[in-house]
This record gives sequence, C-alpha cells and structure tokens, in this order.
Amino acid sequence: MMTTRAIRIAVLVSGGGSNLQALIDNSRDKPYEIALVAADRDCYALERAQKAGIPTVLTSAQTGMKRSEARDYISTALLERVHEYRVDALVLAGFLTIMTGPIIQEFSQRIINIHPALLPKFGGPGMWGHHVHEAVLAAGEVESGCTVHLVDAGCDTGPILLQRKVPVMPGDSAESLAERILKEEHTAIVEGVVLLAGRLALTTGV
Repeated sequence: MMTTRAIRIAVLVSGGGSNLQALIDNSRDKPYEIALVAADRDCYALERAQKAGIPTVLTSAQTGMKRSEARDYISTALLERVHEYRVDALVLAGFLTIMTGPIIQEFSQRIINIHPALLPKFGGPGMWGHHVHEAVLAAGEVESGCTVHLVDAGCDTGPILLQRKVPVMPGDSAESLAERILKEEHTAIVEGVVLLAGRLALTTGV
C-alpha cells in the first residue's frame, strides 16, 4: 500500500494575508504543510507568517524595471527559493505578480490560484481586488463568488478546481461584496489545497 506525506507548499502573497491565515489556522490534520511564504512586496501577510514561525522571503522587483522585466525577475527569484525549501506546490493567495517562464513549466499542474469571482467571468489582467467587484456590480450580476483554479501561462485561464458562490445583494458596494466573498475564500483556499494534495498523491505519489 502506497503511503503519502503532506505536500510542502509555498504560499505567495501580496497583501493582508487573510487567506494565508486560513491555511495556517486549518493546517492541523490536513495533507499540507506551509514550507515558505513568499511576497512580491512588503505586506502584512509576511508578519502573519513570521508569527506562525513560517520562513518568509521577499522577492520584490528592482526600481525602474518594466512590468515584463519585473515579472521575469520575480518569477526567477521565486523558483530559486522554492527549490531551496523543497516545495512541492505553489498556492497563490492574493499574489499580484503574473508569473512567467520556467517556474510555470516546472510546477505545471502544481500551482493553484484563488480569484475573487466566478471564472471565466471577470478574470484576466487588471481584474484583481476591488476592480473585480466593481465590474461584477456594473454588469448587474445576481451572483458572484470565488474560484480556485490551476495556473497556466495565461492570467486566470487555467482549469477550474472548485467555486463557491454568494448572492449579489441589492445596494451592494464593492466593499460589501468583497467582504461576503472573502469569507468563502477562506474555506475555498483550504479546500483547494487539500484537493491539490489529493491530485499529487494520485499522480506523483507525494
């Protein structure tokens, strides 16, 4: 009988880190351990990781870099670090850099992202944070939610693993809709990592 171990994940962050906190708080008896938290800018999520005793790295772009150069630089630096920490999979939890290059190929089928809308609607470049919720409201949608999907070379284009839905209420603002969705994200991100761990156990024996 094949035995499996918990997968070692790197959680990639750019902001407050409430989804990271959900992963930390729910890690007991789950098939994952957080080996590293990496950020592309100084943010509160790093403090959350440090309080939990999790190693952290900051891989921000250099001043004056063009956007494409910054993406390449951050992606290359991240790949070096995840090798160093023997990471099995990557979890993008509010990570704002669109990764490029070898890290996408090397971790193919082993990167997941959580997006604050029901993909394939309201995804792609520029669709992050309040921009997503404002677009949902402007379109007159009656429901929204969050999506956990595999990451490919596109932006919010990988195969969907799971979604959680919420109603759009009369009088909603981008802030009130975001708050309702964020509660679902905290559940979905954990479910997504557990699902990914199961997929890796079947395909690689991790």
